[in-house]
Amino acid sequence: MRPRDPRRLLRRRRLARARVRIVRGPRATSDSEGGVTTKQVADVTVPRGELDRIWSAEYLERLARTYWRFLTRISLGLLRVVYTDHTREVVLLTRPFVLLRFQAPEYEVAPSRGAVTWRIERGVLVAPAGRGRGYLRIAVERPPDGGDMVTGRVTSEVANFYPMIAGWGWFGAIGRHVYRITQANLHVLITHAFLRSLARLDLAESRTGALRPTSPTTP
Repeated sequence: MRPRDPRRLLRRRRLARARVRIVRGPRATSDSEGGVTTKQVADVTVPRGELDRIWSAEYLERLARTYWRFLTRISLGLLRVVYTDHTREVVLLTRPFVLLRFQAPEYEVAPSRGAVTWRIERGVLVAPAGRGRGYLRIAVERPPDGGDMVTGRVTSEVANFYPMIAGWGWFGAIGRHVYRITQANLHVLITHAFLRSLARLDLAESRTGALRPTSPTTP
C-alpha cells in the first residue's frame, strides 16, 4: 500500500473547519422479506459559533444538496441527479437510465434535530417488491451547548431497501450475499467518504431553495 503523504494530510487539516469521526456500527441488516437497512454515523465537532451560523432549515436543505453533489463528483460525473417538482432521480449519465427514483424530500426541523427523507419509488436498482417501500434519510442531531466546541451527530440511513441484485425466491439467499459483498460495501464506502467530506463544511447551494428564508417586503 502506498504510504500517505504527510504534507497532504497537513494540508487537509488546515482546510478543515470541523473534525469528523466515523462511529463504527453494523453495516447492514436485513429482514425476512428481503428488505435491507444500512446506517452510517459520524460525530462532527465544530466551533459553537460556526454551528450557530449554519443551524437552520436552509442549511439542512443545503446538506441534502451536498450529498447529491458528492455522489456526482465521486462517480466522476457518471451519476447525475435529475430534479423535478415531485421526484429526484439518480441516473447513469442521462435518462432513461434511472438507477433510483425518489419522491421529493421531506424535511423535519426541530431545535435540536433536523432530517431530510427521500422515499424510494423505483429504479433499476430496486426490486419490484421494494417499490414505494424504503427511504434514504440524512439526520443531524445537536447536543446541548457546552464550551467553545460542539459535537453533533450526522446519520445517513437507507432503510427497507429491496436491492434488485439480491433477487428473490430460491435465489434470495445467494443474492443477498452477493449484494452484501458488492453494492452494500460500495454504498458504505461512499457514505463514509461523504461524512468525512463534511469536515470542510462546504455545503452546496440548494437547487430549489424551498427552505431558504425570504427577504421581508419593503413597504
